[in-house]
Amino acid sequence: MRDMIRWGVLGAARIADNFVVPAIQRSSNGRAVCVAARDGERAAAFAAKHGIAASCANYDEVIASKEVDAVYIPLPTASHFEWCKKALLAGKHVLCEKPIAMNAAQVQELIALRDATGLVCAEAFMVAHHPQWAFVRDRIANGSLGNLELVEGSFTYFNDDPTALKNDLVLGGGGVRDIGVYPVVTTRIATGLEPFSVRADITIDPRYGTDKLAICALDFPGFRLNFYCGTQLARRQHMVFHGSKGWLSLDAPFNAGVYADAKIRLRSDASGVVETFDFGGVDQYQSMVENFGSVLLERSDSIAFTLENSLGNQLVIDQILSHANR
Repeated sequence: MRDMIRWGVLGAARIADNFVVPAIQRSSNGRAVCVAARDGERAAAFAAKHGIAASCANYDEVIASKEVDAVYIPLPTASHFEWCKKALLAGKHVLCEKPIAMNAAQVQELIALRDATGLVCAEAFMVAHHPQWAFVRDRIANGSLGNLELVEGSFTYFNDDPTALKNDLVLGGGGVRDIGVYPVVTTRIATGLEPFSVRADITIDPRYGTDKLAICALDFPGFRLNFYCGTQLARRQHMVFHGSKGWLSLDAPFNAGVYADAKIRLRSDASGVVETFDFGGVDQYQSMVENFGSVLLERSDSIAFTLENSLGNQLVIDQILSHANR
């Protein structure tokens, strides 16, 4: 069996350029061998920068190539479902940026197609691979916080550029799909629970029709998640898990090592001491692509974040967006 997964990349997006493709090239079990972009010159420049042998201006060439085992899809959100389907039907394994689809029905269709083809299809939630979230999950489970009562979070940045894809409603833009997914998914990862009630107050930018601020309240069994996400606020991200006996907070819950160092602060009423745990030096993107490659090479039994987990997250996102009054 081949020792390395040959990756094709559909699009030269910023997340591919800055994080995922470098992670693939550093990984122990894969290399990017082909990249496509609508602009052939851009694809060629991207390939040269990352040491990728082939480039083209046609996504179909990548998914049809016999030299490609798996494709990574960092295209605009509204294109994710279309190209996931095309790649799976062409016999390629798929790792797609989040959110993998525009709604839960599309995720369900991808699950059915994955099962019918026997291929691997996964959403690129890198946070699921960061050890700080395993730490949070373990501390909640072992009772370090007592009874979990409240989770608080935020994820914001400022971008009101009218040409930005994130501000294009037709392409799937808006803050909830771009960053609101993160407080939801990390709470679900940390607790293993699903919300039974979802409420949201959403502000729409009249220029673009996209959500620029969402203030959300989700009721889970035993606790509540309150969070906000926004695309026209100063950059911030935080998560706090507050229990009856203690609390913990994450300095960089989502973009660890970029927004801030990955540190967790844990305080218990019993000791009155705030302990700090450092998770520096972890590349969550590399861990993600190596997990994906290990499954394909039959060195690992399962994907860390399955499409069933993606479906659970998308169901919540759909409910949040149902409160938008466009």
